[in-house]
Amino acid sequence: MEANYPKYVPYGLLVVGSWLLSCLLHFHVFHVALFPYPASVLVSRRVAADGSCVGRRRSSPAKKVEAEAEAKCDGRYVYMLEVPPRFQMLAECVQGSPVFENPNHVCVLMVNSGLGRVIPAAAGNASFDGDIIPNTGWYNTDQYALEVIFHNRMRHYECLTGDLAAATAVYVPFYPALELNRHNCWSTAKERNGLSGEFLRWLSTQPSWAAHGGRDHFMVAARTTWLFRRRDEAGDALGCGNGFLAQPESGNMTVLTYESNIWDRRDFAVPYPTYFHPSSAGEVAAWQDTVRANRRPWLFAFAGGRRANGTLPIRDHIIDECTASPPARCGMLDCSHGRSATCRSPRRLVGLFASARFCLQPRGDSFMRRSSIDTVLAGCIPVFFHEASTFKHQYRWHERDDDTTTTTDAGRRRYSVVINPQDVVEGRVRIDEVLSRFTDDEVAAMREEVIKMIPRFVYKDPRVKFQGDMNDAFDVTFNEIMARMRRIKKGEMLRWK
Repeated sequence: MEANYPKYVPYGLLVVGSWLLSCLLHFHVFHVALFPYPASVLVSRRVAADGSCVGRRRSSPAKKVEAEAEAKCDGRYVYMLEVPPRFQMLAECVQGSPVFENPNHVCVLMVNSGLGRVIPAAAGNASFDGDIIPNTGWYNTDQYALEVIFHNRMRHYECLTGDLAAATAVYVPFYPALELNRHNCWSTAKERNGLSGEFLRWLSTQPSWAAHGGRDHFMVAARTTWLFRRRDEAGDALGCGNGFLAQPESGNMTVLTYESNIWDRRDFAVPYPTYFHPSSAGEVAAWQDTVRANRRPWLFAFAGGRRANGTLPIRDHIIDECTASPPARCGMLDCSHGRSATCRSPRRLVGLFASARFCLQPRGDSFMRRSSIDTVLAGCIPVFFHEASTFKHQYRWHERDDDTTTTTDAGRRRYSVVINPQDVVEGRVRIDEVLSRFTDDEVAAMREEVIKMIPRFVYKDPRVKFQGDMNDAFDVTFNEIMARMRRIKKGEMLRWK
């Protein structure tokens, strides 16, 4: 049968073949002679878009950037799970939704990627003596917002991967605290445990779970550990918490809470979010200078309220002593029932703490208080009344300098005071007498240690590219998580001391 293609086609193929052969000879004679690398080192040659012959002796800039990125992410790749819609707590927070008409709705509280509403600039009668908060970078951040803030930081993490096999860790973007907040304290245990238990059952069936039984998974539960450890069999049919952290699935994961049980750890404590969310290291340095230079007329300060029926006598004693003190001795915001609105003002809280040398932090509903973090933010020396409230026991990742390798008591620089509450309540010591014994030099040294801790206790604005070099609370936490995950992947047994 006669061929159907034109007769000049074979001649064209012959010309192209001759041209390719000449390119090969050109590369061999000149390039190999000048750069006599072994054959295994020579990279494949290519034909440029303009038809010229190009011999590639080294990686292109794009390849180099890719290699550098891979090296930077080595051992730090994270796979982020896709949570089904029924487990997404903010699914209704869409633009134009009527829920935004309620100023106390969770969708309103979690605007700006979890930071909350911007704190308006102080003007006219809204300002007061001691108000030092700048007009930018500060938000009315809800104390339970860390799940949302952390998730938004992870969305911009540079080493996210869609390859589960390449991941060192798996991030679980479920919000157990926001889910628990949907139930009141009079709901049944079944209601409070329902959705979170269903989520854990779903999670344990995912492909990511199979390899290590969830030990390479991590997540945030933005409340204290006690709210997630309620067991039905312990007679807790009614209450404000659930059993999320009492389940075997959550026990396998690395879970971040605001306060951990130092006697039976199953989770890791990380700081409450503050009101300050910087976008640059310069903003943080400027704020440190502000609190370092601020005048501090009061010896000590306290923001809080009494508890019904005297259930926390140390609080009653603090309020009584502060009330009886001379005006220049103690500053106080009484947050007892009916007066809590003032204590929800970031300007008044931070202004109070920034005007005192020591800030009293007795336990409240649990050992850790958000007020303790506000104290650090204001550069005020925290005074604790329980060992379980101290940063040494709770925020061990954050209280030490990045370059501090020792965690022994002898190697720690002092930045806080601990007073036995029984000594105070039973009249053996007075708070003002204990604090008055510190010299001006000792106070200045402790305050400087607190001020140096500020970067490690604030969370950057997750919406912008941070300017400057600074590890915030997220960075400190994440570095520790990834180090832990690498040890898990190596098969090391990780036990609490």
